[in-house]
Amino acid sequence: MNLRSLAASIEERVTALQRAGVRDPFKALMLAALEITDELNRARDEQAKDSGDVEARLGALVELLNRVTSDSPRRG
Repeated sequence: MNLRSLAASIEERVTALQRAGVRDPFKALMLAALEITDELNRARDEQAKDSGDVEARLGALVELLNRVTSDSPRRG
């Protein structure tokens, strides 16, 4: 995403807030920044949760694979 598209995205949010009744442009900008920050934090939390889930599943699979390979007779 380039700087112009980021600025356009912020302008859209500010405009939406102004249409919703926020008259002070500074307040609208601050609210837009808070919304964006909240979305970013939620996305990060979700990504961390997903990453933890994947790590847990991989760990369980490795453990299962280790048990299966240590229990099976080796051919040689």
